[in-house]
Amino acid sequence: MRRVGLVVNPIAGMGGRVGLKGTDNKVEEARHRGAEPRSPDRAREALEHLKNQPELVALYTYGGAMGEDESVAAGFSPTVVGAPEREETTAADTRTAVRRFVEEGVDLILFVGGDGTAVDVAETLEALDDETPILGIPGGVKVYSSVFAVTPRAAGRIATAFDRTEVREVNDIDEDAYRGGDVNTELKALATVPVGDEVQSSKQIGGGTVESLAAAVAAEIREDDATYVLGPGSTVDAVKTELGIDGSPLGVDVWRDGNVLARDAGEAAIVEALGERNVIVVSPIGGQGFIFGRGNDQISPPIIRRSEIEVVASKQKLSDIGVLRVDTGDPELDESLRGWQRVRVGKFERQLLKVV
Repeated sequence: MRRVGLVVNPIAGMGGRVGLKGTDNKVEEARHRGAEPRSPDRAREALEHLKNQPELVALYTYGGAMGEDESVAAGFSPTVVGAPEREETTAADTRTAVRRFVEEGVDLILFVGGDGTAVDVAETLEALDDETPILGIPGGVKVYSSVFAVTPRAAGRIATAFDRTEVREVNDIDEDAYRGGDVNTELKALATVPVGDEVQSSKQIGGGTVESLAAAVAAEIREDDATYVLGPGSTVDAVKTELGIDGSPLGVDVWRDGNVLARDAGEAAIVEALGERNVIVVSPIGGQGFIFGRGNDQISPPIIRRSEIEVVASKQKLSDIGVLRVDTGDPELDESLRGWQRVRVGKFERQLLKVV
């Protein structure tokens, strides 16, 4: 029986839907904008797989919203190794939970959060000189590190099935710089991680020229009367530049008929700006292949359902990633998006790539 420790960062990912690009030092602002906790649902998705195989897992967790609540709701009777002292949890609580898991001798630490939570977990293990494997259930806005499963359900599958581990990187970025349009990743720690096809790669930054692609996409947008939801990233930012708009390179902008209807918009502002016909323009994350669910949570399931999808990318990026991925938080929508997707790679050329 595998002993699994689960710790949840209950505020991770709250800034995504409301356009904050992260929650570090922004929890109150996220709440003010109407953000809802995302991590509990992500934890329960992973636990759904584990509870179907109770003979394989002994679950350990931290108290209250940091894992106990979700574990009990999923049908487990977990061993609770401690609890936060205050209702407003902190990184110190995550680090304490990890130390308690090590004392209990768990075989795997599952954590729900983003890169900041990954840093807390990995640095704590490094300080203890401990090599307990870790695996992230993606719940944050920033998921750059190569220690996360591609979806919460995949994390549940990997937790019971892995038989090998390898050392991988934990990276993080400065969120204030990120909000200003700069992406500077920093290696924070190394961690032991299960080996599996459903463990994501590190995000690659930039790569390849996209000028002709961006010019062609922008030309078509100008001639169209649809409302365009322009996602984050360098490829789509090149499209925004071609359109001559002062867009947000790492945010979501809404454009129609020569006008920017919303800049660096959260979910509510995007919904308000939508028209009769809407087109989402996104580019897959380099090295990972995600078109939804990483860094663009503002483009929520209700928005996706009301829109056509235009995926754009350089040929080099497509050859590096091999497949496209989605993790919208809505399993039915994810299933409907799976299959072959046309990706625009040049002025006229398109390639078929599978969404898995």
